[in-house]
Amino acid sequence: MNVWLKSWIGAFMAFFFLMTAIGGCWFLYVTNQERNHESDYVINEVRLAVNPLLLFMEQHYENIRDQHVQATLRALTGEHEVALTYAGLSGEILFSTSPYKQGDRLNLRSSLHYDLHEATQNDGSYRITFPVLDADTNSHVANAIFHIAKERLGSDSSSAFPLTMLIVSFLLFLGSVALLLVMRISFHSRIRSPVRTLQGRAEAILRGNYEPPSHIGTQFARMDELGGLYAMMDQITLELKEQRKQRARQEKAQKELITNISHEIRTPITTVKAYMEAILEGVCSDRETMLEYVGIMRNHTDKMSRQVEDLFLHAMEELGQISVEPKERYSMEVFPPILSTLGHYARTQGIAYRESLNMPNVLLPVDAARIEQVLTNLVTNALKHTSPGDTIHISADLEENHLVFTVADTGRGIRPQDMPFLFERYYRGQSGVPGQAIATEGNGLGLSICKNIVEAHGGVISFKSREGQGTEFYFTLPLC
Repeated sequence: MNVWLKSWIGAFMAFFFLMTAIGGCWFLYVTNQERNHESDYVINEVRLAVNPLLLFMEQHYENIRDQHVQATLRALTGEHEVALTYAGLSGEILFSTSPYKQGDRLNLRSSLHYDLHEATQNDGSYRITFPVLDADTNSHVANAIFHIAKERLGSDSSSAFPLTMLIVSFLLFLGSVALLLVMRISFHSRIRSPVRTLQGRAEAILRGNYEPPSHIGTQFARMDELGGLYAMMDQITLELKEQRKQRARQEKAQKELITNISHEIRTPITTVKAYMEAILEGVCSDRETMLEYVGIMRNHTDKMSRQVEDLFLHAMEELGQISVEPKERYSMEVFPPILSTLGHYARTQGIAYRESLNMPNVLLPVDAARIEQVLTNLVTNALKHTSPGDTIHISADLEENHLVFTVADTGRGIRPQDMPFLFERYYRGQSGVPGQAIATEGNGLGLSICKNIVEAHGGVISFKSREGQGTEFYFTLPLC
């Protein structure tokens, strides 16, 4: 568009310059017409008008005082409508039909005008001097001063120059009009029409129609500002379309989440209620049976607690308000109690549990409650993928100013097609032995919450897994 504007502005400046130049030439011509034209043309006109008188005077200059000669001169001046002053070389007026009187003496320096500009009088006439020459010797014998009106000459000041300027000016005017018409058509086709198309496209996007008409892509297939604007709008449309799909998927996943959590909470509540009623009805005949029932109820209560905590953290994550408040603490002060609880829980599920005995005792900024949540989610996730007889191993190692935790299991592993989406919210992959897919338990929030908490501590979390051979999750925590 910048190039377009520059080209049109340049064209208009060229036309303006030409029109200004022609106007200036016209002004100079009009103001200097007399001076430029009469210098060559009018002198010749005067010479032609007075030539018979000059010829007569050259033939009779010796008898100029003769009454018959003077009468003839008066007749000739009247016939040719001029006034004549005939002066000798001394300046004495020998004959006159002008305001000068015969016998007077002229100042030859100030009275003789051979140049047209000096000969022009205030009354609109010319007073031009011609020398009178001897016809035989061609010597200067006298001066003839002629007074002649401009109208008498019938001055034909016609010239091709004014007509040419008029034609050129008219052509330039037509060119300017044509240029304006072409500019209007070009403006409509290159700017106004595309802008209206983009406006209609924007209105369609606001109404939720993200599919552009087929002709728009062809109309904007050009490398200029409007083409770039359409490309940007097209990109925005694709993003809005994808966001709409993502929002629809998210809303669907949230509905499924509520349904799943409601189902998963209902089951342990029903189980706890059944065991409590059994105890109240006296089904437990001894202490050992009662403790067994209480242990079962505790396990289901823990499961409900984890579900509620995950749901709460999910709500906080949606609002961007997961509270992580790291404090400087030593690792041996924070982690052994957490790992001991997790080990006890894993063993109650029939899974072998091992942890490293040589944990580094280092100072690091950590929110103990949130990191406990990360480890609990990872161990719970490992329990979902293991069976009685498998092993869960937790270790902590010091690497490059980071404390690295590893939670490994010998369970079923993760399918390759599930790996790219493992940390996404609501994602519930499939896992199982080769050739057999088993739906993963849970709500699809645990690993997403772990990632959020670890990154809030300034660390990273990742995993390694081979289907049928177990999984290894690891995350880092920076040292102080």
